[in-house]
Amino acid sequence: MSKKILIVVLVALLLPLGLVIAGGQKEGGAKAASNLMVIITPDKDNTFFTAEADAAKAKAEALGYKTLLAVHGDDPVKEGNLIDTAIAQKAAAIIIDIANADASPNNLKKATDAGIPVFCMDREINATGIAKAQLISNNFQGAKLGAQYFVKLMGEKGNYVELVGKESDTNAGVRSKGFHNIIDQYPNMKMVAQQTANWSQTEAYSVIESVLQAHPEVNGIICGNDTMALGAQAAIEAAGRSDIIVMGFDGNDNVLASILQGKIDGTVMQPNAKNADMAVELADKYIKTGSTGMSEEKILNDCFLITPKNADQWKGYRKIK
Repeated sequence: MSKKILIVVLVALLLPLGLVIAGGQKEGGAKAASNLMVIITPDKDNTFFTAEADAAKAKAEALGYKTLLAVHGDDPVKEGNLIDTAIAQKAAAIIIDIANADASPNNLKKATDAGIPVFCMDREINATGIAKAQLISNNFQGAKLGAQYFVKLMGEKGNYVELVGKESDTNAGVRSKGFHNIIDQYPNMKMVAQQTANWSQTEAYSVIESVLQAHPEVNGIICGNDTMALGAQAAIEAAGRSDIIVMGFDGNDNVLASILQGKIDGTVMQPNAKNADMAVELADKYIKTGSTGMSEEKILNDCFLITPKNADQWKGYRKIK
Protein backbone atom coordinates (compact mmCIF):
# COMPACT_ATOMS: atom_id res chain seq x y z
CA MET A 1 0.00 0.00 0.00
CA SER A 2 1.43 3.41 -0.95
CA LYS A 3 2.13 6.06 1.69
CA LYS A 4 -0.61 8.33 0.30
CA ILE A 5 -3.22 5.58 0.40
CA LEU A 6 -2.20 4.64 3.95
CA ILE A 7 -2.69 8.24 5.10
CA VAL A 8 -6.13 8.39 3.50
CA VAL A 9 -7.14 5.14 5.20
CA LEU A 10 -5.96 6.37 8.61
CA VAL A 11 -7.87 9.64 8.25
CA ALA A 12 -11.00 7.75 7.26
CA LEU A 13 -10.69 5.60 10.38
CA LEU A 14 -10.08 8.52 12.74
CA LEU A 15 -12.74 10.97 11.57
CA PRO A 16 -15.76 8.92 12.76
CA LEU A 17 -14.27 8.99 16.27
CA GLY A 18 -14.13 12.79 16.20
CA LEU A 19 -10.35 12.97 16.10
CA VAL A 20 -8.39 15.89 14.74
CA ILE A 21 -4.61 15.86 14.53
CA ALA A 22 -2.68 19.12 14.67
CA GLY A 23 0.88 20.40 14.89
CA GLY A 24 3.99 18.31 15.38
CA GLN A 25 6.66 16.84 13.17
CA LYS A 26 6.48 15.87 9.52
CA GLU A 27 7.76 12.31 9.91
CA GLY A 28 5.60 9.53 11.36
CA GLY A 29 6.55 6.35 13.17
CA ALA A 30 7.42 5.68 16.79
CA LYS A 31 9.33 8.91 17.25
CA ALA A 32 6.35 11.06 16.18
CA ALA A 33 3.89 8.93 18.17
CA SER A 34 5.96 9.37 21.35
CA ASN A 35 5.56 13.11 20.88
CA LEU A 36 1.75 12.94 20.73
CA MET A 37 -0.65 14.24 23.36
CA VAL A 38 -4.23 13.07 22.98
CA ILE A 39 -6.79 15.56 24.34
CA ILE A 40 -10.30 14.19 24.94
CA THR A 41 -13.23 16.35 26.06
CA PRO A 42 -17.01 15.83 26.35
CA ASP A 43 -18.43 18.19 23.74
CA LYS A 44 -17.31 20.31 20.79
CA ASP A 45 -20.37 22.60 20.95
CA ASN A 46 -20.27 23.59 24.64
CA THR A 47 -18.03 26.65 25.00
CA PHE A 48 -16.63 25.45 28.33
CA PHE A 49 -15.29 22.25 26.81
CA THR A 50 -14.04 23.86 23.61
CA ALA A 51 -12.17 26.42 25.70
CA GLU A 52 -10.43 23.74 27.78
CA ALA A 53 -9.57 21.75 24.64
CA ASP A 54 -8.16 24.86 22.97
CA ALA A 55 -6.14 25.74 26.08
CA ALA A 56 -4.70 22.23 26.38
CA LYS A 57 -3.90 22.11 22.66
CA ALA A 58 -2.15 25.49 22.73
CA LYS A 59 -0.08 24.59 25.79
CA ALA A 60 0.91 21.18 24.39
CA GLU A 61 1.96 22.60 21.04
CA ALA A 62 3.89 25.40 22.77
CA LEU A 63 5.81 22.65 24.58
CA GLY A 64 6.60 20.96 21.26
CA TYR A 65 4.00 18.17 21.15
CA LYS A 66 1.70 17.06 18.39
CA THR A 67 -1.93 17.04 19.50
CA LEU A 68 -4.89 14.86 18.67
CA LEU A 69 -8.30 16.22 19.73
CA ALA A 70 -11.40 14.09 20.30
CA VAL A 71 -14.84 14.27 21.95
CA HIS A 72 -16.66 11.42 23.69
CA GLY A 73 -20.11 13.03 24.00
CA ASP A 74 -20.45 11.79 27.61
CA ASP A 75 -20.52 8.23 26.24
CA PRO A 76 -18.20 5.87 28.18
CA VAL A 77 -18.21 3.38 25.29
CA LYS A 78 -17.01 6.00 22.82
CA GLU A 79 -14.53 7.21 25.42
CA GLY A 80 -13.16 3.67 25.63
CA ASN A 81 -12.81 3.54 21.85
CA LEU A 82 -10.92 6.82 21.86
CA ILE A 83 -8.59 5.49 24.56
CA ASP A 84 -7.97 2.44 22.35
CA THR A 85 -7.08 4.76 19.48
CA ALA A 86 -4.69 6.71 21.71
CA ILE A 87 -3.02 3.43 22.70
CA ALA A 88 -2.73 2.39 19.05
CA GLN A 89 -1.20 5.78 18.25
CA LYS A 90 1.36 5.23 21.06
CA ALA A 91 0.45 8.55 22.68
CA ALA A 92 2.93 10.07 25.10
CA ALA A 93 0.06 11.13 27.38
CA ILE A 94 -3.71 11.49 27.48
CA ILE A 95 -5.33 14.70 28.75
CA ILE A 96 -9.01 14.04 29.41
CA ASP A 97 -12.24 15.52 30.73
CA ILE A 98 -13.96 12.24 31.49
CA ALA A 99 -17.35 10.87 30.43
CA ASN A 100 -18.50 9.29 33.68
CA ALA A 101 -17.05 9.33 37.19
CA ASP A 102 -17.78 5.63 37.75
CA ALA A 103 -17.35 4.15 34.27
CA SER A 104 -14.32 6.12 33.08
CA PRO A 105 -11.71 4.64 35.47
CA ASN A 106 -11.84 1.31 33.61
CA ASN A 107 -11.24 3.12 30.33
CA LEU A 108 -8.34 5.10 31.75
CA LYS A 109 -6.79 1.99 33.26
CA LYS A 110 -6.44 0.54 29.76
CA ALA A 111 -4.16 3.45 28.94
CA THR A 112 -2.09 3.21 32.12
CA ASP A 113 -1.75 -0.56 31.65
CA ALA A 114 -0.35 0.23 28.19
CA GLY A 115 2.19 2.59 29.77
CA ILE A 116 0.42 5.81 28.79
CA PRO A 117 0.00 8.32 31.64
CA VAL A 118 -3.42 9.91 32.03
CA PHE A 119 -4.17 13.41 33.35
CA CYS A 120 -7.74 14.44 34.18
CA MET A 121 -9.06 17.99 34.02
CA ASP A 122 -12.38 19.44 35.21
CA ARG A 123 -14.29 16.25 36.07
CA GLU A 124 -12.82 13.86 38.60
CA ILE A 125 -13.02 10.09 38.58
CA ASN A 126 -14.28 8.05 41.51
CA ALA A 127 -10.96 6.26 41.81
CA THR A 128 -7.41 7.06 42.82
CA GLY A 129 -4.10 5.74 41.59
CA ILE A 130 -5.12 5.62 37.93
CA ALA A 131 -4.65 9.22 36.79
CA LYS A 132 -1.23 10.72 37.43
CA ALA A 133 -3.01 13.97 38.33
CA GLN A 134 -6.54 15.35 38.43
CA LEU A 135 -6.81 19.09 37.90
CA ILE A 136 -10.15 20.11 39.36
CA SER A 137 -11.97 23.36 40.00
CA ASN A 138 -12.73 23.83 43.69
CA ASN A 139 -16.43 23.36 43.00
CA PHE A 140 -17.55 23.38 46.63
CA GLN A 141 -15.70 26.63 47.34
CA GLY A 142 -17.02 28.17 44.13
CA ALA A 143 -20.59 27.08 44.81
CA LYS A 144 -20.47 28.67 48.24
CA LEU A 145 -19.23 31.92 46.67
CA GLY A 146 -22.08 31.90 44.17
CA ALA A 147 -24.68 31.02 46.80
CA GLN A 148 -23.55 33.84 49.08
CA TYR A 149 -24.00 36.35 46.28
CA PHE A 150 -27.31 34.80 45.26
CA VAL A 151 -28.68 35.07 48.82
CA LYS A 152 -27.51 38.68 49.01
CA LEU A 153 -29.27 39.58 45.74
CA MET A 154 -32.41 37.82 46.97
CA GLY A 155 -32.39 39.90 50.14
CA GLU A 156 -32.03 36.68 52.19
CA LYS A 157 -35.59 35.66 51.36
CA GLY A 158 -37.69 34.45 48.46
CA ASN A 159 -38.72 31.46 46.37
CA TYR A 160 -36.04 29.91 44.24
CA VAL A 161 -35.37 27.07 41.80
CA GLU A 162 -32.17 25.05 41.56
CA LEU A 163 -31.10 23.62 38.20
CA VAL A 164 -28.75 20.66 38.67
CA GLY A 165 -26.33 19.14 36.16
CA LYS A 166 -25.92 15.52 35.08
CA GLU A 167 -26.19 12.97 37.86
CA SER A 168 -23.23 11.05 36.39
CA ASP A 169 -20.99 14.10 36.84
CA THR A 170 -19.51 14.41 40.33
CA ASN A 171 -19.27 18.18 39.86
CA ALA A 172 -23.07 18.48 39.72
CA GLY A 173 -23.49 17.01 43.19
CA VAL A 174 -20.58 18.92 44.69
CA ARG A 175 -21.91 22.25 43.44
CA SER A 176 -25.41 21.50 44.71
CA LYS A 177 -24.00 20.69 48.15
CA GLY A 178 -22.02 23.92 48.09
CA PHE A 179 -25.12 25.93 47.22
CA HIS A 180 -27.10 24.40 50.05
CA ASN A 181 -24.25 24.76 52.53
CA ILE A 182 -24.99 28.49 52.35
CA ILE A 183 -28.62 28.85 51.28
CA ASP A 184 -29.98 26.44 53.88
CA GLN A 185 -28.73 28.77 56.60
CA TYR A 186 -31.48 31.22 55.63
CA PRO A 187 -34.94 29.99 56.70
CA ASN A 188 -36.74 32.50 54.48
CA MET A 189 -35.10 31.12 51.35
CA LYS A 190 -37.63 28.57 50.04
CA MET A 191 -36.67 26.11 47.30
CA VAL A 192 -39.86 25.45 45.32
CA ALA A 193 -38.21 23.16 42.74
CA GLN A 194 -34.94 21.31 42.21
CA GLN A 195 -34.59 19.68 38.81
CA THR A 196 -31.85 18.45 36.56
CA ALA A 197 -31.38 20.02 33.16
CA ASN A 198 -28.31 17.89 32.35
CA TRP A 199 -26.07 20.90 31.70
CA SER A 200 -28.30 21.68 28.68
CA GLN A 201 -29.54 25.11 27.60
CA THR A 202 -32.52 23.58 25.81
CA GLU A 203 -33.53 21.43 28.77
CA ALA A 204 -33.11 24.36 31.15
CA TYR A 205 -35.45 26.45 29.01
CA SER A 206 -38.12 23.73 29.10
CA VAL A 207 -37.76 23.13 32.84
CA ILE A 208 -37.99 26.81 33.76
CA GLU A 209 -40.85 27.39 31.33
CA SER A 210 -42.85 24.70 33.17
CA VAL A 211 -41.75 25.77 36.65
CA LEU A 212 -42.77 29.39 36.09
CA GLN A 213 -46.22 28.27 35.03
CA ALA A 214 -46.60 26.11 38.14
CA HIS A 215 -44.85 28.53 40.51
CA PRO A 216 -45.25 32.14 39.38
CA GLU A 217 -43.97 33.20 42.80
CA VAL A 218 -40.41 32.21 41.85
CA ASN A 219 -38.00 35.13 42.06
CA GLY A 220 -34.62 33.39 41.89
CA ILE A 221 -32.87 30.62 39.92
CA ILE A 222 -29.46 29.21 40.81
CA CYS A 223 -27.83 27.02 38.18
CA GLY A 224 -25.11 24.38 38.26
CA ASN A 225 -23.58 25.73 35.05
CA ASP A 226 -23.75 28.70 32.71
CA THR A 227 -25.38 26.84 29.84
CA MET A 228 -28.41 26.13 32.03
CA ALA A 229 -28.36 29.75 33.22
CA LEU A 230 -28.64 30.93 29.61
CA GLY A 231 -31.61 28.60 29.06
CA ALA A 232 -33.25 29.80 32.26
CA GLN A 233 -32.79 33.44 31.30
CA ALA A 234 -34.31 32.82 27.87
CA ALA A 235 -37.37 31.20 29.48
CA ILE A 236 -37.70 34.15 31.86
CA GLU A 237 -37.66 36.60 28.95
CA ALA A 238 -40.18 34.48 27.01
CA ALA A 239 -42.48 34.61 30.04
CA GLY A 240 -42.26 38.39 30.08
CA ARG A 241 -40.57 38.42 33.48
CA SER A 242 -37.75 40.73 34.51
CA ASP A 243 -37.89 40.29 38.28
CA ILE A 244 -36.05 36.96 38.65
CA ILE A 245 -32.46 36.69 39.88
CA VAL A 246 -30.32 34.25 37.84
CA MET A 247 -26.99 32.87 39.05
CA GLY A 248 -24.73 30.72 36.89
CA PHE A 249 -21.52 28.72 37.28
CA ASP A 250 -18.61 28.40 34.82
CA GLY A 251 -17.71 31.88 33.59
CA ASN A 252 -18.22 31.39 29.86
CA ASP A 253 -17.99 34.42 27.61
CA ASN A 254 -21.68 34.36 26.63
CA VAL A 255 -22.72 34.65 30.27
CA LEU A 256 -20.16 37.37 30.92
CA ALA A 257 -21.77 39.35 28.10
CA SER A 258 -25.22 38.67 29.54
CA ILE A 259 -24.10 39.92 32.96
CA LEU A 260 -22.77 43.13 31.42
CA GLN A 261 -26.12 43.53 29.62
CA GLY A 262 -27.96 43.27 32.95
CA LYS A 263 -29.70 39.98 32.15
CA ILE A 264 -27.94 37.26 34.15
CA ASP A 265 -26.94 38.56 37.58
CA GLY A 266 -23.73 36.69 38.30
CA THR A 267 -21.69 33.54 37.84
CA VAL A 268 -18.74 31.69 39.27
CA MET A 269 -15.58 31.63 37.18
CA GLN A 270 -13.96 28.23 36.98
CA PRO A 271 -10.17 28.18 36.46
CA ASN A 272 -10.84 26.23 33.26
CA ALA A 273 -7.83 27.39 31.28
CA LYS A 274 -5.57 27.02 34.32
CA ASN A 275 -6.70 23.42 34.84
CA ALA A 276 -5.97 22.62 31.19
CA ASP A 277 -2.60 24.37 31.27
CA MET A 278 -1.56 22.54 34.44
CA ALA A 279 -2.70 19.15 33.15
CA VAL A 280 -0.46 19.52 30.10
CA GLU A 281 2.45 20.95 32.09
CA LEU A 282 2.32 18.07 34.57
CA ALA A 283 2.08 15.59 31.69
CA ASP A 284 5.15 17.15 30.11
CA LYS A 285 7.02 16.95 33.41
CA TYR A 286 6.00 13.32 33.91
CA ILE A 287 7.06 12.37 30.38
CA LYS A 288 10.48 13.95 30.92
CA THR A 289 11.15 12.96 34.55
CA GLY A 290 8.81 10.11 35.47
CA SER A 291 7.15 12.24 38.15
CA THR A 292 4.65 15.10 38.34
CA GLY A 293 6.47 16.53 41.34
CA MET A 294 3.13 16.89 43.14
CA SER A 295 2.41 15.35 46.54
CA GLU A 296 -1.30 14.83 45.79
CA GLU A 297 -3.12 13.34 42.81
CA LYS A 298 -6.10 15.70 43.09
CA ILE A 299 -5.26 19.37 42.73
CA LEU A 300 -8.01 21.88 43.50
CA ASN A 301 -7.87 25.35 41.92
CA ASP A 302 -10.13 27.99 43.45
CA CYS A 303 -13.00 29.67 41.62
CA PHE A 304 -13.86 33.39 41.47
CA LEU A 305 -17.12 35.31 41.86
CA ILE A 306 -18.17 37.25 38.76
CA THR A 307 -20.56 40.21 39.03
CA PRO A 308 -21.33 43.24 36.84
CA LYS A 309 -18.35 44.92 38.52
CA ASN A 310 -15.72 42.54 37.15
CA ALA A 311 -17.34 40.65 34.25
CA ASP A 312 -15.32 42.71 31.75
CA GLN A 313 -12.05 41.59 33.34
CA TRP A 314 -12.24 38.00 32.03
CA LYS A 315 -12.23 36.38 28.60
CA GLY A 316 -11.79 32.77 27.59
CA TYR A 317 -11.59 31.78 31.27
CA ARG A 318 -8.53 33.98 31.73
CA LYS A 319 -8.17 37.29 33.55
CA ILE A 320 -7.39 40.01 31.02
CA LYS A 321 -7.43 43.11 33.25
